[in-house]
Amino acid sequence: MPEVVFTVDQSRSMRDQAVPGHNRWHPDIPPAVTVRPGQDIRVECKEWTDGQILNNDSSNDVRDVDLSHAHMLSGPIAVEGAEPGDLLVVDILDLGPVPQVQGPNCGEGWGYSGIFAKVNGGGFLTDYYPDAYKAIWDFRGQKCTSRHVPGVEYTGITHPGLFGTAPSADLLARWNARERALIATDPDRVPPLGLPPLPDNVLGGTATGDLLEAIGRDGARTVPARENGGNHDIKNFTRGSRVFYPVYVDGALLSGGDLHFSQGDGEINFCGAIEMGGFIDFHVDLIKGGMETYGVTTNPIFMPGRVEPRYSEFLTFIGVSVDHRDDTNAYMDATLAYRNACLNAIRYLEKWGYTGEQAYLILGTSPIEGRIGGVVDIPNACCSVFLPTEIFDEDIRPGGQGPQRRDRGQVCVTS
Repeated sequence: MPEVVFTVDQSRSMRDQAVPGHNRWHPDIPPAVTVRPGQDIRVECKEWTDGQILNNDSSNDVRDVDLSHAHMLSGPIAVEGAEPGDLLVVDILDLGPVPQVQGPNCGEGWGYSGIFAKVNGGGFLTDYYPDAYKAIWDFRGQKCTSRHVPGVEYTGITHPGLFGTAPSADLLARWNARERALIATDPDRVPPLGLPPLPDNVLGGTATGDLLEAIGRDGARTVPARENGGNHDIKNFTRGSRVFYPVYVDGALLSGGDLHFSQGDGEINFCGAIEMGGFIDFHVDLIKGGMETYGVTTNPIFMPGRVEPRYSEFLTFIGVSVDHRDDTNAYMDATLAYRNACLNAIRYLEKWGYTGEQAYLILGTSPIEGRIGGVVDIPNACCSVFLPTEIFDEDIRPGGQGPQRRDRGQVCVTS
């Protein structure tokens, strides 16, 4: 087994670990450990909200979750010899939930997915589903099922939602300036246009005193992906993948977490993947001067692994950039087109007895494939959602006797 370089007791908060992690991006967060190029390492990770979500039948916890704690990142991990301008080469060797454990903590045999309330960040379809919902998923090997979404079972593409290197002081300042400028265009928007630095509940690893205060004042929130990597939520970041991260500070300072058991393209619920705590094994190496050599100056690149569920039959839903609520065109808006493709899939699944919320969570957690059909034919962009039909316990394809509506209950709701 690779050397465990960052340990997590899943029964305790990240703040109470022997070596705590962090929940902001900042170049001065002290490294938790130093490793060598060419080394195999294991990193244990806490579920991203630090245990705020429980295995029960209420979504009050999703409604009331305090996002100032998120994300709980393991690290930083310094790599000997890494300098600004290098590429950090990270091979994902293995990952998964807490091995061979059935317990009360997320990742110990179970995970969850949720639809966030609009006032707390919302999701991709927040204007259609503005309230909080949740589903609990049970793990059995590589497969998962849910008592809240009956009739489906799927093999997950287990992956980390979030890993990245530390930003330089200059890059961090650029992030904060441009995101504050965006927020200023509509400061009262719900949900907000961005999440600026916030000192509340800041966790800076082993930092204390003035350094911790500076991390809280200037540290970037971890919700969006940025030039350093971060919260990509790419489902194909799985076993066998190789990721090339830009290095902006000495040591690279790799950190991450937010492990997912399964997810579709887009993680459209916001908390749309099946979230879990667990472990991830890496091999780390360096390409000296790699950023300039390969032109990797603004975002990581990666080579996907060959591990994924072997689904071969799909029902594909198409969307174009038209807001059908008021029958208006949006010029070449691929986001709107993908949103409509998802809504079309949800309407279809409702004919089989799934509630809109259950269908929404299926799209967020199952290995759907999202694709851009065309962004050249004015005025309508076209996107599509490929839904694997083999995840259902009945044939949902058109034909035969038509949809067989069944009572499938409902996901967790709020009181």
